Amino acid sequence: MSPLKSESTSRVSHVVAMPYPGRGHINPMMNLCKSLVSTADHVFITFVVTEEWQGFIGSEPSPETIRLASLPNVIPSEQVRGADIDGFIEAVMTKLEAPFELLLDRLELPVTLIMADSLLFWAVGVGNRKNIPVASFWPMSAMTFSMHKHFNLLVQNGHYPVDSLEMGKERVDYIPGVSSTRLMDFPSSIINVRKPHLLQFFYNIMSWVSKSQYLLVASIYELEPRTIDALRVKLSSSVYTIGPAIPYFKFGNDYSLSLGHNEPNYIQWLNHQPESSVLYVSFGSFHSISGAQMDEIAAGLRDSGVRFLWVVRGEINKLKEACANGKGLLLPWCDQLRVLSHPCIGGFLTHCGWNSVQEGVFSGVPFLTFPVGMDQTTNSKLIEEDWKVGWRVRKEVRVENLVTRDEIMELVKKFMDLESNEVKEMRRRVKELQNICQHAILQDGSSQVNIESFIREVSQCSVY
Repeated sequence: MSPLKSESTSRVSHVVAMPYPGRGHINPMMNLCKSLVSTADHVFITFVVTEEWQGFIGSEPSPETIRLASLPNVIPSEQVRGADIDGFIEAVMTKLEAPFELLLDRLELPVTLIMADSLLFWAVGVGNRKNIPVASFWPMSAMTFSMHKHFNLLVQNGHYPVDSLEMGKERVDYIPGVSSTRLMDFPSSIINVRKPHLLQFFYNIMSWVSKSQYLLVASIYELEPRTIDALRVKLSSSVYTIGPAIPYFKFGNDYSLSLGHNEPNYIQWLNHQPESSVLYVSFGSFHSISGAQMDEIAAGLRDSGVRFLWVVRGEINKLKEACANGKGLLLPWCDQLRVLSHPCIGGFLTHCGWNSVQEGVFSGVPFLTFPVGMDQTTNSKLIEEDWKVGWRVRKEVRVENLVTRDEIMELVKKFMDLESNEVKEMRRRVKELQNICQHAILQDGSSQVNIESFIREVSQCSVY
């Protein structure tokens, strides 16, 4: 029986969720949706993706109260999105709004709320035209949001454009809720003077977010309290922190869950490694690192003598040869949260995508940061300077800034030295953040309380 048929005598809150069509946005939106329906049985969600992504995620398990709906692809499926990211963004901004609005008209159940990725700023206009409340979902850190929201302060203080490396090293301390930050650690959408259209894109986002009724931030209040408090003062929207927007619920209360004989080979390999001895390495699913830099990373890992598990997209055979010392395992994919939660993992070398940062903190693992672009430099700053739970490998994000194998080797050896007092202190701090993160999702935790408050607000507009 359809979940809707069984709700004939009670209120139904019908949420239409629309993520930006990319893995790093779809996953946290889906995780949030699962949290909503697991918290309230009267919430029903239509999860809208492009046809391409429906093919990718259609077979993944989800509750009966979450149903998929699709829109036409914005570019041909055979076209490589990463080859023309600017063209893809432009297509998402111009080709999805009309079919999304038509989809809303075709849905059998009236829509209580549109929950759209903040990058899809046109969804706010659709909701306003149809008199449907809109929740804007920001799948990045609160700090990143505040930096975009208050970009005009950079202009007013003569800190834009950032037109030299020396200027990039200057610090600013006037962004509300944000501690002193190097200009080069602002998101690349702000400081990349060669792509001013990205700045205009985020200016539009900020303008429309202020017209939404709710702002949902994929962070945890206790991790960014000053920033969240500052946003609540500045925005008329209700601001809720609902993180970590990661798939922690699949583990129940045991985040190191064992599958017994059905464990994948890489988990079996991890089971045979000493506690906290393995460095997990992953640079995400989208942004690329140059071939020359990958070679340096491979050689540095090999020469460090440290055990590592590295998830690599492409050229895995070439890198296997470079890493052939018997200490490493290279894979095209793994269940990242499960790996990070394994007791043998002692560190995470990451590009600092926000989903990866949340999973690392949730698992209590310190970081080596290697940001590539977008919000990753800001997340790296949070990790090293604010939380003090990691070190930077890549200190300056520039094309010509190659981090050598010797630098990587020395840093990895130092980072994985469990007898070092500096490392011990860093691991103690990350365990404190882990406790904060895991408490946030409990019944009395800040994120769960926010989710319940958000549902109560939305339910006031529910339909029968």
